[in-house]
Amino acid sequence: MTFSWTPHRFSGGALALDVANSVVLRADPERRIDRFADPDVMDAFPGGANRYGAERHLFGPLEAVSGDARDGLVDLREAIDRHFRAEVLGAGKPALLADLLEATAAVMRRSGARPRALDTATARSALLLLAQPEPERLKICPNCHWLFLDRSRNRSRAWCDMAVCGNRAKASRHYRRNREEPDP
Repeated sequence: MTFSWTPHRFSGGALALDVANSVVLRADPERRIDRFADPDVMDAFPGGANRYGAERHLFGPLEAVSGDARDGLVDLREAIDRHFRAEVLGAGKPALLADLLEATAAVMRRSGARPRALDTATARSALLLLAQPEPERLKICPNCHWLFLDRSRNRSRAWCDMAVCGNRAKASRHYRRNREEPDP
């Protein structure tokens, strides 16, 4: 089965979150899918981010990471997910912030000469997220559990992507409601 980076895969609202969301069903070890486990899929990610990513205008055209930087990108991805997920859940810890800053620094040291490389841009995006003035805009989708930024005016966005997760939740509610109602 082939995989492609579609607009839905970039619904996080920030490059760092889209990279963190490259792990599908993160909390379910039996069904978990790490999209970056396949080097070809990881190499294709910058192309999708260049087309669909919310921060594509900030970093210019992104480039794939070099082979020796792949592990550093994965380490950064995991540090981003741990820190920001804990923050949303109200369980943020200084150690998680320190891990994120260390992973960011390691990437910047290693690939500083390649400012458009995916790992460098992801590190910069994570730093921008840390500095955002409204941290309450960071949320977790109740359907897929991806991290996303709520950029709506009234901060009422509930899903990472209404067309996918929102519709699935609404269809599920409709199904349950119709199943529970007795036939006339």
